[in-house]
Amino acid sequence: MLLRTNALHRWLVGGILLILLSLLAQPALADSGLTFLTVNDGQSEQEYSVKLQILLLMTALSFLPAFILMATSFTRIIVVLAILRQALGLQQSPPNRVLIGIALSLSILIMRPVWSDIYEHAFVPYDQGEITLMQAFTTAEKPVRNFMLAQTQRNSLEQMLRIANEPVDSNVEEISFAIVLPAFVISELKTAFQIGFMLFIPFLIIDLVVASVLMAMGMMMLSPLIVSLPFKLVVFVLVDGWAMTVGTLSASFGTG
Repeated sequence: MLLRTNALHRWLVGGILLILLSLLAQPALADSGLTFLTVNDGQSEQEYSVKLQILLLMTALSFLPAFILMATSFTRIIVVLAILRQALGLQQSPPNRVLIGIALSLSILIMRPVWSDIYEHAFVPYDQGEITLMQAFTTAEKPVRNFMLAQTQRNSLEQMLRIANEPVDSNVEEISFAIVLPAFVISELKTAFQIGFMLFIPFLIIDLVVASVLMAMGMMMLSPLIVSLPFKLVVFVLVDGWAMTVGTLSASFGTG
């Protein structure tokens, strides 16, 4: 059962990655007669019909948003940016779309070594007919799995193993992708909250100072948030806060 689950997730992850890379590497599929997916077993090459290719493509693309959210650096980045906006006292600025755009572009940059590894060792050999589709899926899964395990904390991984009724001392290479994924997400949330806490402290101090000054002046009817907001924005701009935040996030993944 465990081997079947591993194979299913390997097909899913590898298929999504290979389809994404094929779309980036070959934008004009019409030039080759809409041939998108072929299976090479080493002896013969089987080409799927156009309708089946479209069905498989749309099915894989439907998993792309969830894959980007859960299996990349996107989760940590977007949570930290949301906490930073809350610490500044800004409710709608920057807008959610801007934050998502920043998180997505930064995730693509941080994950670039993973994409390059998949493209060079999985997609290119499969495209040239050197390996089979299953071998390409297995090769494409390894860089993503290694990235996730490098960011996953041991206690989170052990917790997911206990939930799945698996031995806690299991070999990392034998752990199912279905266990690694939630452990990775939990670890990302914990790390994001830790970074967000460190970002929150300076702005909290500014709020406390402004509130104390207003209380001493007897201006209790004036909201401290209105007065502290300009000071927090000035401090954030003077210290080049966006560059520091991005640098901290990239360094937390070991790419800084």
